[in-house]
Amino acid sequence: MTPIECDVAVIGAGTAGLAAERHARKAGARTVIIDPAFRGTTCAAVGCMPSKVLIQSGEVAHAARTAEDFGILANPQVDGRAVMQRVRRLRDHFVNGVKEGFEDIPMKLMGKACFTSATTLTLDTGQEVRAKAIVIATGSSPLVPEAYQALGSVAMTTDTVFEMEDLPKSLAVIGGGPVGTELAQAFARLGVKVALFDEGGSVAGLKGSEAQRMVDLLRAEMDVHLDVSPRPRPEGDAAVIEWEAGAFHAEKVLVAVGRPPNLKELNLEATGLELNDHGVPIYDRDTMQCGNSSIFIAGDADHDRPLLHEATAEGTIAGANAASYPEVQKAQQKVPLAITFTHPNVAVVGKVPEGAKTVIGHADYSDQGRARIEGRNAGFVRLEADDTGRILAATLCIPEAEHIGHYFALAIGAGMTAADLLNQPIYHPTLEEGLRAALAEICEGCRISAPWDRRSGRQPGDA
Repeated sequence: MTPIECDVAVIGAGTAGLAAERHARKAGARTVIIDPAFRGTTCAAVGCMPSKVLIQSGEVAHAARTAEDFGILANPQVDGRAVMQRVRRLRDHFVNGVKEGFEDIPMKLMGKACFTSATTLTLDTGQEVRAKAIVIATGSSPLVPEAYQALGSVAMTTDTVFEMEDLPKSLAVIGGGPVGTELAQAFARLGVKVALFDEGGSVAGLKGSEAQRMVDLLRAEMDVHLDVSPRPRPEGDAAVIEWEAGAFHAEKVLVAVGRPPNLKELNLEATGLELNDHGVPIYDRDTMQCGNSSIFIAGDADHDRPLLHEATAEGTIAGANAASYPEVQKAQQKVPLAITFTHPNVAVVGKVPEGAKTVIGHADYSDQGRARIEGRNAGFVRLEADDTGRILAATLCIPEAEHIGHYFALAIGAGMTAADLLNQPIYHPTLEEGLRAALAEICEGCRISAPWDRRSGRQPGDA
């Protein structure tokens, strides 16, 4: 079989790989993209999109269930089969959209690739690919600890949960990270008896006292057990999750304890790259280059920020630099932004430099006007700024944080201060008004004149 020669070979046709191939080709490189199945991106097939379909169904059921608070009588009947059919129908629609994009790629090879040198790949089909530069974009796969593997089909992962034909009567969710918490709440709102377990003390991306505040909100809809060591055991066609203080009988178990990168079968030893403790090549986040080699890495494969917009950005950087290797350009990094689609939403924006002292502003949404009108008056805001009042980071656990988080990403990226934000128009009555208390507290801490009085809740000149 004649070896294939190219400028850039991309391993993996997920979000990062597709971005890498597209931008390498845009830069004039001859590209090859390799994937075992070309099934579509993780986001479309098993991640962002099907989970949001399920979450939306849960939100509709919750709205109907709580409609009486607004003087409207409703009695929701959840059709579990119809819910899951809709999840798969829309999931397939999104996946098909991704697959249509495959048609524009000049050269695709189906198979599993591994390195035989830093510039050579061999596929399990026997095909050899020789490339001037290679991008690793192999994605990740769910981790299933051995104890849960013993549960057989009772145990599910985020790759299989959407294949359920019907909703279970009870569900144990193992892992309180963003994905586990999102799905736990969604199933609970659809009438499933849910218990969420995590061996650590964090939930939905929050830690410490803020995690506990979120737990207090979640416990209105399901059981939550943090800082426990859950022990699963089979029980007929179901399972029992035992921990120090009790036991939970679950018809199904969703294991959401992380997604390690798909690197083990790549034979990275043949590349000569230096690997970290996770087996991931040491790379430069500004260029996505592994050491000084012609190998680049992007997306979930680098085990850093498993988020779609980050995968797209990293793939773009990796692809462009692979095409121009050995000349590489440092890219301007975007403001970190992570959102958990629970209710209330959680958004964590920005990053405080290590060792920096900050001024903190807080806001409580338990009595925020617009949130109370909507029956969603719960949550909090924590903002961090430097001593000039420049916003560095924001932690939002409030209604519509998925949108307001973007507001802070823009502000942080532009170097805006708390006073700058208070000087912007904030319409009444909106959820954004609740931010003013936190912004004014920062102004006070920095001894900066603020256009809003935190104690009186009035702006200068208010009637």
